[in-house]
Amino acid sequence: MGEESFSELEVQQPISVDEESWDSELKPKRTWLTPLMLGLGMGIIIALGGIRVFSQRPAATDAKQPVANTSVAPSMTVTLAQAETTRIFRKLAVTGSIAARDLTPVLPQSNGLQVKQVLVDIGDYVKAGQVMAVLDNSLLQDQIRQARADVESKQADVSSKQADVISKQAAVEAATAAVASAQAVVQQRQADLSTAQARLTDAQRNYERNQKLSGAGAISLQALETAEINLTTAREAVRQAQANIRNAQANVSTALANVGSARAAVRIAEAGTSSAQASVKSNNARLEQIKTQLGQTVVKAPVSGYIAEKLVRVGDVTGIAPQTQVGTVVGGSQKLFSIVQDGKLELQAQVPEVQLPQVRVGANVQVTSDRDSRVRLTGTVREIEPVVNQQRREATVRIDLPSTNLLKPGMFATGAITTSTSIGVSVPQKAVQPQTDGSAIVFMLMGEDKVKAQKVQVGEILNNNRVEIKDGLKIGDRVVIDGAGYIKDGDTVRVADIPN
Repeated sequence: MGEESFSELEVQQPISVDEESWDSELKPKRTWLTPLMLGLGMGIIIALGGIRVFSQRPAATDAKQPVANTSVAPSMTVTLAQAETTRIFRKLAVTGSIAARDLTPVLPQSNGLQVKQVLVDIGDYVKAGQVMAVLDNSLLQDQIRQARADVESKQADVSSKQADVISKQAAVEAATAAVASAQAVVQQRQADLSTAQARLTDAQRNYERNQKLSGAGAISLQALETAEINLTTAREAVRQAQANIRNAQANVSTALANVGSARAAVRIAEAGTSSAQASVKSNNARLEQIKTQLGQTVVKAPVSGYIAEKLVRVGDVTGIAPQTQVGTVVGGSQKLFSIVQDGKLELQAQVPEVQLPQVRVGANVQVTSDRDSRVRLTGTVREIEPVVNQQRREATVRIDLPSTNLLKPGMFATGAITTSTSIGVSVPQKAVQPQTDGSAIVFMLMGEDKVKAQKVQVGEILNNNRVEIKDGLKIGDRVVIDGAGYIKDGDTVRVADIPN
């Protein structure tokens, strides 16, 4: 340490030394006090420095403490959705009864005939032309059975001739295959001829060469004779190959003739089939003629739809209405049934007079039934009756319904008439959390990982599991969907899916 350190030691040293007060016996020992005092002073300096250092360290620790406190683990993982622009349909709730739009009477074509069978009942669905009741028709039924037997016989003949046609067509295919095979043989024989001709050319050249050599005495007579034999053999091979080609070509001609014969047989079989089919048509025509006569004794549905009334019993005589059904005579004939034409039903809803201005013709109506959850239909306002009931101050609104077997005339149903449309804000329905006080909240994402409970005013329930938000959100706000029921205001969350 330097002189500056020692001067500091002297200033801070708490012991003062007075030489005159020392006893004479201690004076000789003063020299050993110097190192002791020096060590004591150094300890005090080190202690003061340590205190100064530690007095500054807590301040730095305190400055970093807020940063450590902000690192909070997310409470859970959530998914998000954005508040979107949605077309909002305002609706008016109504109630009423199901009724037939068009009620068609069913009349007999012949009067004075006894009813032998009634084949349908109230509530059944019938198609146009379906038999609903049968009158006395025993003679015509016998004729129909005979005509049907004739038709079945002719149809069996047609089936037999069609099988013959198929057989003949198979023969044509076999003959055609034989033609192809014979043509392939011709090609092979032509290839054999080419090979034989090449060998003949080679044998001819070899013989001519040996002939010259023999004339010059270069080869023996036996070698020349061998070359001549080879030439003769090659010529015979060429003639044999040419004969084979002629035979193969003859086979092709025979196969082609067989194809022609097979095709002619097919034409004959097809003509027989056409004749049998003509007989079937003739017998069918006769059967249809008898059926037309039978139509005078058969009551058929003039239109398709559901049966709303059944006014006939087995044993009744057509044209003679029972005394209890005098009012069922239409155009001089007794009405046997009434049909809801094409199954067309309507909801006759009662609308208070003060709400009539909200209803317009052509508006869509969502129709449901408290008794049957399957009933979820879309109807259309067809007519608003001009007369208001004086006692109830209500008007009847007729709503057309699509064809269904879930509703019957006389049933009670409810409807939601679309009265207006507007543009609003919507979110997925599961983002909205109902509260015990009747209000509702959503959790909005603030920043990257904080949620805030936002009170909202809920409006219409929309399609696709969405709900209108009248107040509390704006377009683009991000709200929690999955996990919304398990978090609270101010929670830190981990976002699994942030919408663009």
